Amino acid sequence: MELKKMREMTDVELNAELKKVKNELFNLRFQHVTGQLENPIKLRDAKKQIAKVKTIIREKELQKVQG
Repeated sequence: MELKKMREMTDVELNAELKKVKNELFNLRFQHVTGQLENPIKLRDAKKQIAKVKTIIREKELQKVQG
């Protein structure tokens, strides 16, 4: 998902996206351990996606505090 689209999302939508990506990362780790993961780069991409969502959530929190 693009950063521009994520910045337009509401807090509820961002938290839902974060939960979805964390579940995806869990499933990817499980597949990796059991040897079923075909593309290990998906692990890195999921971690980056989590970082992006958390960054945008934090940006929104700071905007609310600053006014």
